[in-house]
Amino acid sequence: MKRTGKTALIALISLIAIIGTGAYTVHHITHSSAGGFGKGKRGPNGDTVFSVKTQVIQKQTLHAYVIANGEIESQNSVSVFPDKAGKIISTEVMLGSTVKRGDIIAYVDPSQPGERYQKSPVYAPISGSIISTPLKNGTTVTTSKEITQIGDITNLQVAADIPERYVSVLKTGLKAFVTVEAYPDVQFAATVIRVSPVVDATSRTKQIILSFDKKDSRVNAGMFGKVILFTEDYTGELTMPLDSLIEKDDIYYAFVIKPDMTAERRQVTLGKSVDGITQILSGLYEGETVVTQGQTTLSEGAKVRDITNSSAGSNNSNGVKK
Repeated sequence: MKRTGKTALIALISLIAIIGTGAYTVHHITHSSAGGFGKGKRGPNGDTVFSVKTQVIQKQTLHAYVIANGEIESQNSVSVFPDKAGKIISTEVMLGSTVKRGDIIAYVDPSQPGERYQKSPVYAPISGSIISTPLKNGTTVTTSKEITQIGDITNLQVAADIPERYVSVLKTGLKAFVTVEAYPDVQFAATVIRVSPVVDATSRTKQIILSFDKKDSRVNAGMFGKVILFTEDYTGELTMPLDSLIEKDDIYYAFVIKPDMTAERRQVTLGKSVDGITQILSGLYEGETVVTQGQTTLSEGAKVRDITNSSAGSNNSNGVKK
């Protein structure tokens, strides 16, 4: 009986120790998480000091853009048709073959039951490369049925359809980047050379044609391309990250760091925004230091500590060029 009581006492002491350890662990985790942005710490004079990240506000050009899908094709291509209806009995080329104008592409047998005719050659109307798979031997064709296509694969273009809402900014000369699945990290520069005069009534899009600025053997006809078309440039204004602002009742505020390391709240007027970066039309001056992280818990006159260039912020995660 005494042994049992002693065992119970030991178990109780162990349980208290476990509970105590658990309570200490939870308290430790909670305490360690208090070092994030906007969390105040006591300064040497007993004042609360808030850790923030900042940037020097400057003028920057924002490039508005539209993303669309495009088909890479040869600039000059011609469909090849037979002179006579019949059955293909011989194909002299294959996909990718190079031909000269006048070369024989295929032979068609125009014979009918009970009637025999000489085979009819199909000639290449232009010089270039075979850019579509020729019809197979034995295929019945008419004079209006395409046998293959010939194109100039040294000069490629991209055909892309742009949604109707962007029609007002479409014009020749606009610059773009084109990427393809085979080389996802490579951007091929291109320029708009033609804009369709009409909007497609079914898709509600307008087609544009872009020419590559430089020839590159990595780009092939038939590839699928992703087009980033730059439509407008917004210049002459200060810019800063939109999520660095405080919004209240549709009014936006920024926090400026004064020389005495206190925060001053300023009402600002916004302009155009691109990819989370917005223009500041009024309320700030070029060269001022604004808070980009840690602003949510600041108030007018709050003391701050700028940790932008500390070891914790050495990666300059706000993306601002220093």
